Amino acid sequence: MDLITLKVVHLAGVIVLFSSLGAILLGGSYKKSATMLHGISLIFILLIGFAMLKKPPMDQYWWMVKLGLWLFMGAAPALAKRKILPNFVILTLCIISAVFASWLGLVKPF
Repeated sequence: MDLITLKVVHLAGVIVLFSSLGAILLGGSYKKSATMLHGISLIFILLIGFAMLKKPPMDQYWWMVKLGLWLFMGAAPALAKRKILPNFVILTLCIISAVFASWLGLVKPF
């Protein structure tokens, strides 16, 4: 696949991730389905991200930071379920980490 197609599919996975995260944090009758969709979209984002890299650039550390942000996004529903943080704080932190991950993907500062 070409790089543009991979980027579009990667961004589609991010949109699905945040849609499912919103459904999880709001609760409701489809919470189990939203949790499954959250996990599937996380795996999808990871695989497409590594497909775009072809191989991790070991001399640069930005991709490791993005992987840490990805892990936080994966742990966000567990934080909400255990009431460790309020849902508003979790959603705010997820949005901030997504903006930071986007910035890292575009700028690659280190």
